[in-house]
Amino acid sequence: MRKSGFPWASFLKKIAVIALPVALQNLLTTTGSMLDTMMIASLGTAEVGAVGLCAQFSSLMFSGYWGFVGGGMLFFAQYFGAKDDDGINRSYGLTLTCMMTVGFLFGLMAVCFPEAVMSMYTDKPHIQAIGIEYLRIAGFAYPLMVFSMAMAALLRCTGKVRIPLWGSVAGVFTNILMNWVLIFGNLGAPKMGVRGAALATVLAQCVSCLVVLFAAFRSGHPYLLAVRRHFGWSRRFIRIYLKKCFPILCNEVLIGVGNMVINIVLGRQPEDAIAALAVFRTLEGLVIGFFAGFSNAASVLVGTEVGAGHPDRAFGRAWRLVYLCQGIIALLGVTLTALHTPILTVMGMHGESFRLAFGMLLIYLSFGIIRMGNWTQNDTFRSAGDATTGTVLEIIFMYLMVLPCVCVSGLILKWPTLAVFALCYADEPIRYVLMQIHLHKGKWIRPITPEGIKAMQNWKPNHQLTDETEESDNQMVKDGRGQ
Repeated sequence: MRKSGFPWASFLKKIAVIALPVALQNLLTTTGSMLDTMMIASLGTAEVGAVGLCAQFSSLMFSGYWGFVGGGMLFFAQYFGAKDDDGINRSYGLTLTCMMTVGFLFGLMAVCFPEAVMSMYTDKPHIQAIGIEYLRIAGFAYPLMVFSMAMAALLRCTGKVRIPLWGSVAGVFTNILMNWVLIFGNLGAPKMGVRGAALATVLAQCVSCLVVLFAAFRSGHPYLLAVRRHFGWSRRFIRIYLKKCFPILCNEVLIGVGNMVINIVLGRQPEDAIAALAVFRTLEGLVIGFFAGFSNAASVLVGTEVGAGHPDRAFGRAWRLVYLCQGIIALLGVTLTALHTPILTVMGMHGESFRLAFGMLLIYLSFGIIRMGNWTQNDTFRSAGDATTGTVLEIIFMYLMVLPCVCVSGLILKWPTLAVFALCYADEPIRYVLMQIHLHKGKWIRPITPEGIKAMQNWKPNHQLTDETEESDNQMVKDGRGQ
């Protein structure tokens, strides 16, 4: 049989089926956050800064539960590739239980102890007071956010990528409408300011969860609503699950704490810098949100092939996905740079805050191609069963390089805000080189399914995946050799 080149057309189609709905969902969510910022900006820069710091607490919660999302997606994707329905149900139930525990703990802290939370992020009393008002209400949304994320992870890994998109559409439009009503007191509602923005967030999360559940019910999704099958865990299964999740959980928690320290340092900067940082975080969410679709695609496309016993196909997809994602981020970066003036202006930036926000954006986009390459590689490693390599590298460089540089430059040497900010990304190029070496060695393919484990016997990396390879993989499954 004549060998042909890599099947780019079918490959890109598979990416688009997963990535575009996820990217669109995240784009909608980020657009809603941008509109939030625009509406709150009319109240003043202190309000923008306070709500931005509250968002950093949400990001810490994200770090607390994302280890379970990453571990869960590893199991969802590989079990889905192996057509193991029982494995999918059990892993979802355990993932949901762990995630909801984190969501309720953070919700409790936000509602009952907002003073302690805000005092960590800033030493400015008037910003603390605004943030306390916001957190007391927004904390009720945290468990709902976590529940929504757990459902989305399962649905994406099992081929139902559009359902989370519908939930996001409903949530974003609810948030925009209720922001307009509650922040400014329209349609006869009281004028609540930042408290109105917090209440709008709670209502939006309620609507989003209900839409996802209803859509999953209508579509007859076999896993999400099979509640009785979610909780039949054996000790062996829990041990395997936690063994895979633990490195990811450690990574996310330690990186979340590291980012919290960075935000504490940046939160001691002048008020204009805090407002600029809040706007930058919103724009960063736009980049990450768009990119997350492709990162999700990488996880699913690689993880399902590993679980199905096709290591050659998983390897060939993995390194191509990394470079493809980097190219897409480069295009997005150029677009944001070209449109920065109208974007920052409409989000309430002017004078010194505009200069700082633009500087942060330029620094971030300069490192963005490498940073997102690292992210894609880490997600790919995790979905294939290697939850350790990316974790160890990220933690080592965060705590031995980034944090000391940021703390010394910001708190002791009192460097300018942008210089301190740039040091947050100083480790990215070094990690990229190390992760590239690991990627091309192929040692990150570590299956958990019998099919995948059997296929790894005597396997070696092949950088020249062809149509013939895919056909032989398919034939192997038909013959029973890949089972």
